[in-house]
Amino acid sequence: MDQLSCIKTFIEVAQTKSFTLAARRRGLSRASATKHVAALEKMVGARLLTRNSQFVSLTEAGITMLEGGVRLIEDLEGLGEKIQGRTAGLVGTVRVGVPPSFGAHHLIPAISAFFETVEDVEISLFLDDGSSNLVSEGLDVSIRIGETLQSTDEVAKLLGHAPQAMVAAPSYVDKFGMPCTPHDLREHRCLIHTLKSPSDNWAFDGPEGHTIVRVSGPIRANFGDPLLSAALMGEGITIHPNYMVREYVEAGRLVVLMPDYVPTGLRIHAVFPQRRFLPARIRVFLDFIKKWLVQNSQRLDGTLPLSEIHQLPVDEE
Repeated sequence: MDQLSCIKTFIEVAQTKSFTLAARRRGLSRASATKHVAALEKMVGARLLTRNSQFVSLTEAGITMLEGGVRLIEDLEGLGEKIQGRTAGLVGTVRVGVPPSFGAHHLIPAISAFFETVEDVEISLFLDDGSSNLVSEGLDVSIRIGETLQSTDEVAKLLGHAPQAMVAAPSYVDKFGMPCTPHDLREHRCLIHTLKSPSDNWAFDGPEGHTIVRVSGPIRANFGDPLLSAALMGEGITIHPNYMVREYVEAGRLVVLMPDYVPTGLRIHAVFPQRRFLPARIRVFLDFIKKWLVQNSQRLDGTLPLSEIHQLPVDEE
């Protein structure tokens, strides 16, 4: 049995956690997919999957095979593209993990523009809070937004910066008052993003320089949308990228607090697995997204109390 076909089938099973779905994607019967994985296990002399009627999971050997198999397939694809020198005729799917708000505000408009330049590439978006394992989740790219990028074996491409603002609803200010300095926040109800502020510390740059204050509050979440909804309902103070709150500030539903104290901004990275040959569809997609953000930075800039994403020059990494 062809070893490369067995590896491709195994990768689909490992990523989908389903023989049935993997078989459908590979154009095989379920029985054939099962035979492919069994043949690969016989070739390598190790069990790669633990499976029963309800679930499929990777063994330690399976994790190693998945990581190596993905690199092998991508290297083969990239080598062919490099030899042929293809920059057009791109085909395939780019699987992108992305935080929901950035996806809606920026990535979807950029993808729409991308589709004007290519015909046969599909984009699949997946909710990603920044903790996804790209290989096991089957992602080609993950958009990571944070003050710093956690240490990783993956490759990171810096796309730009996202300034932030601290905001609250007018009803909150009427009830609890307006903080004047970061230290005043200790007496306020703060809505905490647990990924961006795992130690409950908020950082600002202001008249006294860099200031860090420990905050607390009634609601915590690992993504921003519920915290924004709570802020709009007057439940507390929150910090978000400007692109998430600009429309609400313009509408008067949120007010910017302590404008002289600017919350630490975020960095926007595209992260992808280590590889020598990046498939052309992914390389072209990443290059387009970065250039689109730069070229549209003026259109995205806010004119009220907020400024929008400040992009890097196209060639800066």
